[in-house]
Amino acid sequence: MATSLLFGSFAVFLLLSVPIGIALGLATMATIYFTGSLPLEFLFKELVTSVDSFPIMAVPYFILAGEIMGKGGISDRLFKVANAIVGNKTGGFAIATIMTCMFFAAISGSGPATVAAIGGLMIPVMVQQGYDKKFATAVVASAGSIGVIIPPSIPMVIYGVVGNASIGDMFIGGILPGVLVGLALIIWAYIYSKKKGYRGNQVKMTFRDFLLAVWDAKWALLIPIIILGGIYGGIFTPTEAAVIAVVYGLIAGLFLYKELKIKDLPKVLVDSSLTTATVLIIVGTATAFGRFLTIEQIPNQVANLLLSVSENKIIIILLIMLLLLLVGCFMDTLAAIIILTPILLPIAVNLGFDPIHFGIIMVVNLAIGFITPPLGVNLFVGSGISGLSIEALSKAIIPFFFAMLISLFLILFVPQLSLYLLQFRQ
Repeated sequence: MATSLLFGSFAVFLLLSVPIGIALGLATMATIYFTGSLPLEFLFKELVTSVDSFPIMAVPYFILAGEIMGKGGISDRLFKVANAIVGNKTGGFAIATIMTCMFFAAISGSGPATVAAIGGLMIPVMVQQGYDKKFATAVVASAGSIGVIIPPSIPMVIYGVVGNASIGDMFIGGILPGVLVGLALIIWAYIYSKKKGYRGNQVKMTFRDFLLAVWDAKWALLIPIIILGGIYGGIFTPTEAAVIAVVYGLIAGLFLYKELKIKDLPKVLVDSSLTTATVLIIVGTATAFGRFLTIEQIPNQVANLLLSVSENKIIIILLIMLLLLLVGCFMDTLAAIIILTPILLPIAVNLGFDPIHFGIIMVVNLAIGFITPPLGVNLFVGSGISGLSIEALSKAIIPFFFAMLISLFLILFVPQLSLYLLQFRQ
């Protein structure tokens, strides 16, 4: 009864368009109230204790760092470097946009933030260069998903906390999968551009031009080196790295590039605070929701159900992948990780998967949810920038969806893509 009431009320709240963080909390509270299985204080205690964590402190700082860097002229300079490399090739602007998203992913840790920072700059430029607006927006929306795969990554922080896994190892494990997803998107962008005749900028870039672009973007390019190098070198923790990213972003935006003004800071702080509040509400209510599931022995029931379907490990993991893909269409990535990690991680470990490898699979799988309706956060951000309808954008993004899906299966069946770089840290 408790399980039916929990999931039934949650589904009703979602159908009523209640924000997912609030829906999770209301469903948990309603179930506790009507079943009397736990005191109501359980929910409120979980809301506090779930965010009372040193690793979780990285989340608001990475969000603030992404806001600062998005408005500090960093994304523009990253694009100039990418454009100097591939701008004169077939589909050069599309490829350069994807590469810029990959660079920015190593700074922001967020998919929607990457779309907002790069899309506002690149979608108008691509349309001006003759690219179809639907294709241009689909490029940015899909490439923005890499924001949670290439470290630093907010979902990886959450997985590390919930799954008791090393966040530093998760960050290292995400590098090659993030590059793979980016290459898959680049390949499709090139094929489509060649078919449509989207040529480069017809300006021959010399090695000197490339060096000038790199020199101009040197402060931006140093950011991932400092953040990730410090974490991997054991100099500071991911949480401390997030604080350093904020300080460095302020210095770069205010004093080095001088495109971030003091008068811009209140808006930056307000925007990042709103995003942080939304994320932490989801973290708190999803944790309470997941803890209630554990108390009701739901993880064990789901595990037994999956294991009863087949004894074939490949079939079981494919069922898990399908479940994650479906969940990603309807549930926020952070909420899905908090709720499903305690359920699925023990099954994956029992199947022989390394916890870091499974964490990367989970993050990449749910990252696809950024471009799949009805939730599809990146679709909404891209739609807001370009003015396209969600329906039109959803159709344009289908080929990119399959490119990411192919990448997901490569990451699934080639564990070394996630684990190879870990050997250099040990």
